[in-house]
Amino acid sequence: MPLPHGWHAWRPLAPELGPTATHPVVAPLLARCTFPAAGTEVTCAVSGGADSTALLVLAVAAGCTATAVHVDHGLRAGSANEAEVVRRLAATLGVAFRSVTVHVGDGPNLEARARKARYDALPSDVFTGHTADDQAETMLVNLLRGAGRSGLSAMRPGPRRPILALRRTDTDMLCASFGLEVVHDPSNSDPRHLRNRVRHELLPTMQQLAQRDLVPVLTRQADLARDESDLLDELAAALDPTDAKALAAAPTALARRAVRHWISGEHPPDAATVERVLAVARGDATGTDLGGGRRVTRQHQRLFLNHLAQPSASSDPNE
Repeated sequence: MPLPHGWHAWRPLAPELGPTATHPVVAPLLARCTFPAAGTEVTCAVSGGADSTALLVLAVAAGCTATAVHVDHGLRAGSANEAEVVRRLAATLGVAFRSVTVHVGDGPNLEARARKARYDALPSDVFTGHTADDQAETMLVNLLRGAGRSGLSAMRPGPRRPILALRRTDTDMLCASFGLEVVHDPSNSDPRHLRNRVRHELLPTMQQLAQRDLVPVLTRQADLARDESDLLDELAAALDPTDAKALAAAPTALARRAVRHWISGEHPPDAATVERVLAVARGDATGTDLGGGRRVTRQHQRLFLNHLAQPSASSDPNE
């Protein structure tokens, strides 16, 4: 089946041996992965790119009982052909396959909306093909967005991201070694998306200035930030965010974190909102609006998170 315009496929000659755990190409890569025990049933999100293709190959080599799931966002004409590439890969590896179609219209925040639609369509324990390069980019993207220590921790390593220690050069090499068909999504070069500009412009410029590969540096910094963030979370958990006196007397870093966890909704609160709540705890204000129909008030040395009544849908002020 021909690939849509803008996609490319390559099929180098495959080696004689298949992708087993003892294969000389596979074994050193598996040693750096965090797949569960052989026989574990896992679901892998497979887009058809080199990273997710390598994820599925390595899951099979690790002895997992894998299912490949492809999500078609329907954003490009002929994008359904990508699912066919993944189906053929699954058939070659002898694993189950299913395809899911979601509808994401073009427009603002396309990348975020597509990601949300994708994860909504996948099981909560799905495995993803994020690599160390993705980790470094995530840290930089979060830095540009003004994230604190939690955001600079980037993605948390764990069983759902089993190839997070690998590099894109590793996944490219693995796919080439076994002659696997790989598709290249042209949207990964679209400068509308911040991550693409970080990948193709910011990070290469930083590496040129530093005169070294910065991915290991950035991933190490993310690990350090995560350890410190986890410690702050543990310490802040002992602080009652509704006790105004205790909150005002606590170290600022812990007070901020306790408040952030307390008032977090669908999205974590920004720094200005947290500071307004701390001002209420100190007695500098009697209350503050959080947005979304929520307000924090202070009475008798206690803070209260109130959910305000939403206005009626009617525009008639006499109703």
